[in-house]
Amino acid sequence: MLIDTHAHIFLEEFDGDVDAVIQRAIDEGIEKILLPNIDKDSIDDMLQLEEKYPDYCYAMIGLHPCSVKQDFEKQLYIVEEWLSRRSFIAIGEIGTDLYWDKTFWEQQKEAFRFQCELAIKHNIPVVIHCRETIDETIDLVEEFEGTGLKGVFHCFTGSAEQGNQITDLGFYLGIGGVSTFKNGGLDKVIPELNANKLVLETDSPYLSPAPERGKRNEPSKLKFIATRMSEILELSVHEVATLTTKNANDLFFRS
Repeated sequence: MLIDTHAHIFLEEFDGDVDAVIQRAIDEGIEKILLPNIDKDSIDDMLQLEEKYPDYCYAMIGLHPCSVKQDFEKQLYIVEEWLSRRSFIAIGEIGTDLYWDKTFWEQQKEAFRFQCELAIKHNIPVVIHCRETIDETIDLVEEFEGTGLKGVFHCFTGSAEQGNQITDLGFYLGIGGVSTFKNGGLDKVIPELNANKLVLETDSPYLSPAPERGKRNEPSKLKFIATRMSEILELSVHEVATLTTKNANDLFFRS
């Protein structure tokens, strides 16, 4: 059994066949799917999916760094308000991103710090996005060392040195489709990492793994990532599933 720790299957890319997507995930041995929020506009669809599939789909709440704009403080108020109303599996997807736009860099950092404080207050993990900003985001996380902040650096594609910095801080690394790419580079990095801090993810509908690259990603394709991980770590697929499922449960389902 596997856990997809990061899948946006409530987005419009899944309009019309999300039930079939979930059934395929169940058929492929996916036992849980974790849903990272994006912004205020994605909350309703995400929560409807969680309500339809209780104890299978688990919602997070948070503001994605690419959604940090002029109104980010209002968006953060909505996040805080939701946390006062009900529990969530994590605060995410949060973080930083300098890939598309550098306009709101200072606001991204402010939003990240605020949401980390919320995670500490509610004793839940953070799910961190850090595209083109891994070192800067490690520095931000280091500000919270000793506070009990925990979480995962989603879609990890960094170096072994960066990965070990992250796990030394007590954080996990989300391994996804890039691990299956011929020139992705993670085949050299993953053996140097702490395997007890690795979790698997699809980031559906993005980053579909080989041999499905270029197609819409979905949780059932986690099997390709688990298979590639078994080759890289020289473990059986069953051992990879057991290890990464334990890691995901330790992070998200045990206080």
